[in-house]
Amino acid sequence: MTIASVASALPRNRYSQETITAALQNHWAGRLPRPQLLERVHARAGVGTRYLAFPMERYARFGSWGETNAAWFEAAQELGERALGLALERAGLTVTQLDALIVVSVTGIASPSLDARLINRMGLRPDLKRTPIFGLGCVGGAVGLTRAADYVRAYPGQVAALLAVETCSLAIQREDFSNTNMVATALFGDGAGVALLAGEARAARGPRVLDCHSVFYPDTEEIMGWNISERGFGIVLSPALPDLIRGRLRNDVDRFLDRHSLKRADIGNWLIHTGGPKVLDAMAEALELRPDAMDVSWDCLRRFGNLSSASVLLVLEEVMLNRRPPAGTLSLLLALGPGFSSEIILLQW
Repeated sequence: MTIASVASALPRNRYSQETITAALQNHWAGRLPRPQLLERVHARAGVGTRYLAFPMERYARFGSWGETNAAWFEAAQELGERALGLALERAGLTVTQLDALIVVSVTGIASPSLDARLINRMGLRPDLKRTPIFGLGCVGGAVGLTRAADYVRAYPGQVAALLAVETCSLAIQREDFSNTNMVATALFGDGAGVALLAGEARAARGPRVLDCHSVFYPDTEEIMGWNISERGFGIVLSPALPDLIRGRLRNDVDRFLDRHSLKRADIGNWLIHTGGPKVLDAMAEALELRPDAMDVSWDCLRRFGNLSSASVLLVLEEVMLNRRPPAGTLSLLLALGPGFSSEIILLQW
């Protein structure tokens, strides 16, 4: 199984972190219990710029979850179409050569689901096998890659697409002054990523998928996720997350690599989702990585923020386009998310 191509699509509204901070300070003027907290959290988030699905002034006009969910569906279709079209173009494929489509998103819901709309918008085949997935958050991009790999393992002559599309900005609670929501306003951005997986019988030039591994941590549901109410999605993000990573990730990765008679020292390239400074620092500590081993993840965090499920795909795209390792290099792709869970994928270039 081979990753034939990866592509991303970003909204046209790009803002500096300082601009977003100032806009929130203005929106919450006189109401923030600790005004200095917002500025401090934003300054320490490691984010330089972010892309938002809509111009900043439009957000103040959203009055209900129904309106923001409709806006997610509007933006997700446009971003999804652009990302999928570019991924097909990079792989030298037409829309009629796509056999399966897996769509991951955690920032909106629809029925018929997003994949059905994309079939109509893009002229995809009516016999396309489609799988919409909700609820996985930041781990969703890696889990979607695993599901796409499973598909082309079963159908080696076919091509499957994973689309991860998120509009995290629409899920921000504009009247929530909690520390957790302050972190969310500092980290999350919008965008989409697509990876095309080709089976063994199809020619492709990207990294080979050697193996995938899923880990679920029992009784950790409160670490990360959504509190869903009439106000929409309220973020759950526990301060215990970095300690969980430090306590569990190393052994999970080592056991997975041991199945292939490998050690962490054999991994020449690390593809890690942009979870934020505390998450990246905890992962580096747990895995005993060199300071430069996660440069791509830190760079993507600075340029885009955390795009939830799409984050790891933008890291993969950057490596495939601009920092491709030598042939034979082993890579480990890692993402974490609600459950709490981790997804680990072994690649070879």
